[in-house]
Amino acid sequence: MRALLKNLSHVLVIAALAATSCSKEEDASIEPFNKGSETAVTSSSTWEFYWAQTPVNSLISKTLPANVGNVSKNYVLYVPSTYNDNYNKWPLVIFLHGIGEMGTDLNKVKNVGLCRVVKGKQFVMVAPQCLSGWWNTSALNEFLKQIIPKFHVDPKRIYLTGLSMGGYGTWDWAENYASQFAAIVPISGGGDVNKACNLKTMPIWAFHNADDPTVSVNNSRDMVKAVKACGSTKIRYTENATGGHDAWTKAYADPNLYTWLLAQHK
Repeated sequence: MRALLKNLSHVLVIAALAATSCSKEEDASIEPFNKGSETAVTSSSTWEFYWAQTPVNSLISKTLPANVGNVSKNYVLYVPSTYNDNYNKWPLVIFLHGIGEMGTDLNKVKNVGLCRVVKGKQFVMVAPQCLSGWWNTSALNEFLKQIIPKFHVDPKRIYLTGLSMGGYGTWDWAENYASQFAAIVPISGGGDVNKACNLKTMPIWAFHNADDPTVSVNNSRDMVKAVKACGSTKIRYTENATGGHDAWTKAYADPNLYTWLLAQHK
């Protein structure tokens, strides 16, 4: 009897060790989905994995493995409080800051433009930071490629907006990579009129103030005119008589902008 119990004890120990080993192997296989606040979620209907988030309904700082050209590895993220409520893919808005927010202080990005009013909006927002120089569209495109897999993003509803230097960046990025975006909102910026026809089917809502002392309003006027000359029927333009360089505070405060934006699909 004692021999039987001893053998049984050995069997139980071996079984426990095997279970522990399997558990460790399973944990290792899903480890990338369990770092920080991110957890793997599987849709029972589509059997696809995506990154769940801890919704905070406010701005948080996130980090990529490394800088992407002159685009910092550190970026600002906003995730709605309802992000994990269903398996629907979310619209993604990329926000490009102006020259005053360039550098390594991410708090500057959090305190300008769309970042100031994004709370409560029903989309994921990512705001990269330019380290130096000017927005580089190739670097931005590589940055976006790293961002998309981290979130349950609808590839047909990726939007781009920016102010001042970011307004230039919005025109430029969309002109060179038009297929990436469902719509763009450039504010107080300008683009390359020679590439305007790349945007002839792009939904656009541009903003500028007529008395802008920093970036001439003619930059937006010329781009709007050039895009229309290519046959576009999807471009809107709002020009305020006054307001100086800051056309973005009024633009981002308008709920009609988000209604229009989120209605656009590729």
